[in-house]
Amino acid sequence: MLGANGTCHEYKIAPPKVLQVRDEKAKGGLPEKQPTADGWLLGFPLKGVRAEECTIPGALLPETLAIKSSPGAAGPVFVRGRDYEFDATWGTVWRLPGGKLAAGQEVWMDYAHVPQRLDSAVLTRPGQVVIREGTPHPAMPEPPPLAEGERRLANIYLPGPMGRLGEFHLFPILETVYPEEPSRGPSPAETFLPRTMARLRSGEPLKILAWGDSVTAAGRFQPLFLAHLRRRFPQAEIELVTEAWPGKNTVDYLAEPPGSGRNFAEKVLALKPDLILSEFVNDASLRESPGETRARYERIREAFRGIGAEWILLTPHYVKPDWMGLDRQRNIDDDPRPYVRFLREFAQDHHIALADTSRRYGRLWRQGIPYLTLMENGINHPNLAGHQILADSLMALFPGNCP
Repeated sequence: MLGANGTCHEYKIAPPKVLQVRDEKAKGGLPEKQPTADGWLLGFPLKGVRAEECTIPGALLPETLAIKSSPGAAGPVFVRGRDYEFDATWGTVWRLPGGKLAAGQEVWMDYAHVPQRLDSAVLTRPGQVVIREGTPHPAMPEPPPLAEGERRLANIYLPGPMGRLGEFHLFPILETVYPEEPSRGPSPAETFLPRTMARLRSGEPLKILAWGDSVTAAGRFQPLFLAHLRRRFPQAEIELVTEAWPGKNTVDYLAEPPGSGRNFAEKVLALKPDLILSEFVNDASLRESPGETRARYERIREAFRGIGAEWILLTPHYVKPDWMGLDRQRNIDDDPRPYVRFLREFAQDHHIALADTSRRYGRLWRQGIPYLTLMENGINHPNLAGHQILADSLMALFPGNCP
């Protein structure tokens, strides 16, 4: 690594710390294996590797797991493969039929795990480069704070159990903020959302609908966006409502029959919004042809036009790398998901406003941020800072100065 004077220096990074858990109680006993493909739902989730509703893949040291019939120093009395089994990646445990573990039998577990850490190379006021450890966390490690006059040069990402540091663990600070595009002519909102802009400027009531999946259901980017919008247009009278269905997608909404509680016409169109913000990261994981995606979005577009609503499409945030076809968290400016490419083309073809959240997530590595450290569940649910990026992508559509 380069030192303050441009010379090359060697710095030692403390390895990830192993945390020991003793006598974690499985109150109510271990369940049998659940018939699901989601590893964090297979059985009892070990608390040490849990973040939000999920467990963090790879955090458990599987060889350390011992399941006992009583707390304390007693050795393990149950045998893996006979009495219980566990998912070594996801850290979930279940009992096996025919073993010694009975339904509802309480057990105690010992194991070790390794939380994530985000260290920093810091340039101090005297001009020295030092390595400082960040705050460990199962999913959202934080880099160390800076003192006045100091500058962060790079972050070093320790994602859990690991043998050695590699290139993709180093995140040099190449940007401090997302490079907003300079204003050239009318803003996207003035071009694609003329009725919305007229209501914002005149103070006529504006009803905004946030429509989406679990990210929208969290209800976090909406108030951030609304607060910014009201500051920019203080005379505006804005109502924002949310209709969201966790774990679902636009296919599910359009397939729901009347009276089902999630029917598209009854739960979305019937609200008669003036402006619709649609966020569906779950659409990115659909396995369908480009023609099927386009036909569905054409149907949605026609339905929105039928009620006189304008539309903002949000590209999705980044999620677990292998779900996106990625093997790293840096050098990832270009989102490889076909759905993202489709949204950009669809918005351009039909002159629809596009809030490009994906593009902003793709540059986080340039700010020294491994994007997964913004996921509360370590997979796909952004924390408040991650939701702020969605709000920023929306606000980028609107003119910077109110007339």
